[in-house]
Amino acid sequence: MTRGQLALAVLLDVLVGDPQGWPHPARFFGAAIAAAGRARDEQSPPRRQLVEGAILTTALAGSAFIAGRIVERSAAPVAVVLAASSLAWRSLDDAVAAVQRTLERGDILAARTSLRGIVGRDVDTLDTAETATAALETLAESFCDGVVAPLLWLRVGGLGGALAFKAISTLDSMIGHREPPYTWFGRVAARADDAMNLFPARIAATAIAVSAVALGGTWSTARRAIATAWREAPRHASPNGGWPEAALAGALGVRLGGDVTYDGVPARRALLGEDFPPPSVADVARGRRIVALAAAIVAAAVIASAPSRARGTNGREGNR
Repeated sequence: MTRGQLALAVLLDVLVGDPQGWPHPARFFGAAIAAAGRARDEQSPPRRQLVEGAILTTALAGSAFIAGRIVERSAAPVAVVLAASSLAWRSLDDAVAAVQRTLERGDILAARTSLRGIVGRDVDTLDTAETATAALETLAESFCDGVVAPLLWLRVGGLGGALAFKAISTLDSMIGHREPPYTWFGRVAARADDAMNLFPARIAATAIAVSAVALGGTWSTARRAIATAWREAPRHASPNGGWPEAALAGALGVRLGGDVTYDGVPARRALLGEDFPPPSVADVARGRRIVALAAAIVAAAVIASAPSRARGTNGREGNR
């Protein structure tokens, strides 16, 4: 995509976000994945499930890439709108802001309700610090897969690259689980998502460290953020999710991670920034500012690196 198209897509996401009810590629991907899930035999041998999952992942991501390339070449305004829909900058900040506001009012019940819409863990017994922890973890992880990764894939692969990434991200969220019945069926989708977030996760962690300094921190703050990510990200269950989460923990000087429950089932998770205190409501506000500036830094770098014109055009020669 061109520099102007990327800039418009980012601006559209920041100003409008993802209003409820608007058509969104992820809804199409979700419907296709759900249909494939209903059609398969969950009792089939693991090897067959693995092959079926690989075919679904390849077909959906490949179709998304081809469709994106066609739209980008034939309908530039539509391509900008779809590119904006691949980003989640505004919706992410709005969701975390809702948790922050309710915590600031001291309304823990409303805070849990707001949090429930953006996390998968059980929230009914969370206290203020645990709610703030969940909000910051979601903020950091979604900064990677909702802002940094789609921006980078827009830059590298155009709209097709971004839509393929969103297809794989949706596959991972729906079927990329270790637990049955998706253990084998979703394995290829999970590994593909890991691969597509590999570099974005490290870039997200670096941007968080730089942003923390720019917002009044010192270089020791940046070193602490990078050191925390480097030391503790490998403890995270995800090969990528721990990088932005640990970097944000280090930048804020707070402890994230720790055990949670999903549908009443305990899940053991590593601590990130284990020597720091748990976060407060004020830390959620600070985290939002850090991530907002980090997103602006990444967006500016991506836009500045993009070509000013589409390939194949060169002033008046391209219009002949």
